[in-house]
Amino acid sequence: MTQALTRPACWRLARVPIAGRRSGAVLLFALGGLLLAVLLFAAGQGAYGLPLRELPGVIGSAWHTTGERGAAELVFFNIRLPRLLLGLAAGAGLGMAGALMQGLFRNPLADPGLIGVSSGAALAAGITIVLGAVWFPDLPRALGSWTLVLMAFAGGLGVTVLIYLLSRGEGGTRVGLMLLAGIAINALAGAGLGLLSYLASDEQLRSLQFWLLGSLGGARWSAVLLVCGLCSVALVLGLRLAGPLNALALGEAQAVLLGVPVQRVQRQVVVLTALAVGVVTATTGIIGFIGLVAPHMVRLLAGPDHRWVLPGSALLGASLVLLADSVARTVAAPAELPLGVLTALVGVPFFLVLLRSGHGRRL
Repeated sequence: MTQALTRPACWRLARVPIAGRRSGAVLLFALGGLLLAVLLFAAGQGAYGLPLRELPGVIGSAWHTTGERGAAELVFFNIRLPRLLLGLAAGAGLGMAGALMQGLFRNPLADPGLIGVSSGAALAAGITIVLGAVWFPDLPRALGSWTLVLMAFAGGLGVTVLIYLLSRGEGGTRVGLMLLAGIAINALAGAGLGLLSYLASDEQLRSLQFWLLGSLGGARWSAVLLVCGLCSVALVLGLRLAGPLNALALGEAQAVLLGVPVQRVQRQVVVLTALAVGVVTATTGIIGFIGLVAPHMVRLLAGPDHRWVLPGSALLGASLVLLADSVARTVAAPAELPLGVLTALVGVPFFLVLLRSGHGRRL
């Protein structure tokens, strides 16, 4: 009786299509088309407009090695394309991180920004910027350009572990405690960033404002390659957790009976979430609510099967970030609105609606 099910049986049950396979595949195809459309739209937006009909010629100029590039080619390859790729990777990473956290906590209110993971990563990055030369003088020489990313990853990882431990109870995860702990950590991180702003020099203060408001304006090819590489690793490894997360949705006790290594899955989710959120926050600053909105919208359309929720959240998250960045670049041109402000303007009403729905009454 204690040997409830073998491991193959566990994976068969975990892979039972909660939402229809056809509907999930159609949704992913539609989200892929949406992402392509948003990419084409965003490629033409900005202080220097690029009409859609000119984009094929601009892109094709990359294979022409003779002659000097025109203004359109220089803008696209040096400014616009790195920004598009950074927004795509950041949105996909945040969307996937949100879906993983919601699967881990078994509640759609879980979000890396809402429960303090993004703030913890930003605080660690802020400490590195302002106090790194005093506290960690040898770290930049040892790690080079990886210093900021690794510190942000460590901050996000520490907060994720702390939130998970604080929200644990006899019956599993207590969402009320999770949200209260997230509020406290966000407040603590805000106070820490405020203190760092007081201590910072003018140059350091400008960098800190970048973390507080969020932006894709710092897109450089080195940062783009780093974010794309690490977020791709997180995405690939995260997709492998779809089956275990489906089983975990039944409850930890039932998942154990199905043969799922619950503790190992939980550790993997925590590390992958911290990796994605840390590297994104280290390069773009705080971009809130993408990890809340994208997974929930995918669940509304395709159901709770993580085989569709995880990739769907990555696709929709990328589309939302690129669309928000396009608005940020054009609504007040030639000035640029903070990206984090726009995502909060959409995410806060969405979160309030969730609180008024049946999800809020569970608290």
